Amino acid sequence: MSIRFTTKARRGVVAMTVAAGLALGVAGCGGGGGGGDEKPKPSASTSKTGGSKPSAQEGQASEPLAEVKGPNGLLLQITSAVRDSGGFVTVSGDLKNDSSEVVVVPAALSGNETEIINNGRSLGGATLVDSKGKKRYYVLRDTDGRPLTTTGFSSIKPGETIDVFLQFPAPPSGTTDVSFQLPLFSSAAIQISG
Repeated sequence: MSIRFTTKARRGVVAMTVAAGLALGVAGCGGGGGGGDEKPKPSASTSKTGGSKPSAQEGQASEPLAEVKGPNGLLLQITSAVRDSGGFVTVSGDLKNDSSEVVVVPAALSGNETEIINNGRSLGGATLVDSKGKKRYYVLRDTDGRPLTTTGFSSIKPGETIDVFLQFPAPPSGTTDVSFQLPLFSSAAIQISG
């Protein structure tokens, strides 16, 4: 017997999966001498089209894991890369327009796969590369082909920052050092925690 879900039910399942993964990631990051009075950073989503919205994360490191520069003053600060027991890695960060003009987000950041491109602007072109294991990990997708990453943004105002997230299949548990790659941006070595 086959069970079929409506699109609304699928979205709910995906949203619950993402929320559970982020919650587990936050729980796994705790314990850093913060005195207990840390407040979550508010979510800053500029999406007007109803795309995926990033969640605020408590306990993010004050120093980014990596900072990569892209075209036209775009800057991505990667603040965490957390392994989840469910078999995926969530990379979180801030995408900032470091220029004095509005920047149209390049379509190349979505990658070149038709299924992802058909779902609008995203960070779906990102990959994690395990050079030791000789494997490349692509952004996960839901059952409708939508990338499990921040979507729905087409331009960023001068000085504006957008909280972003990306989910990837997890490399083997012994692998912690990977390279983060996003089209048009420099690549960066990051370390997976959890």
